[in-house]
Amino acid sequence: MGHTHALSGAAAWLLVAPGLVALPGLTALSGLTGDLTPVVANALSPAELVAGTLVCAGAAMLPDLDHPHATIAQTFGPATWVLSKAVNWASGGHRHATHSLAFAIAAGLGAHLLADHYSIGRDVVVILMIGLALRSIGIGIPGKTITSAMVNIGLTAIAFILLHSAHVGYLWLGFAISIGCLAHVVGDCLTERGCPVLWPLRHRWLLPWKIGIKTGRVFEIKILGPVLSVVVIGLFAARLMPSF
Repeated sequence: MGHTHALSGAAAWLLVAPGLVALPGLTALSGLTGDLTPVVANALSPAELVAGTLVCAGAAMLPDLDHPHATIAQTFGPATWVLSKAVNWASGGHRHATHSLAFAIAAGLGAHLLADHYSIGRDVVVILMIGLALRSIGIGIPGKTITSAMVNIGLTAIAFILLHSAHVGYLWLGFAISIGCLAHVVGDCLTERGCPVLWPLRHRWLLPWKIGIKTGRVFEIKILGPVLSVVVIGLFAARLMPSF
């Protein structure tokens, strides 16, 4: 389900984010403000950590844009529904091309190139990911598609403005997108249907082998969801405390 994917993406980001500053090209610029004044030279700033968590949580929903009838396709109303229809057609239907290692790599590389060369394109990606993250955790009004979309648009705009005012850098954007997509694929490999991880090969992977979790049942709702929530809160506290 959406909230499980989003929480798994957030947890994955919080687990790996501290290690990203060791990568070439990220260490020197992480934690820099818009005027290039160093804030934290060897770690992501608190604002970057929050931004990355939102982006990775949203990216963990990105593969499901191949499902026009999913709630997530209504995030920004007709705009995301049309996008979902296009993704569904291009990918061959639900749980095909977008649920693969190739898609995760391509999405991350594309986001990295946008962040590197086109600030407007980068901002569109960030806004979409924030919107997907907020919608996946239940932001909206049941039965009110357009009203829910408007609420989501407003909250997404506020979040993006706050991050922009904090001078967040996005050199890590591609990594966050890939990590979120991979978290989604791993999650779906735990279900009965599995995923074509090595698409275009059609074989579907299931983890653990031949033991599929039933989506939306008691285990996911009563156990997995709460456990992931505690993990995300705990990791947030652990990552942010050294900054204060």
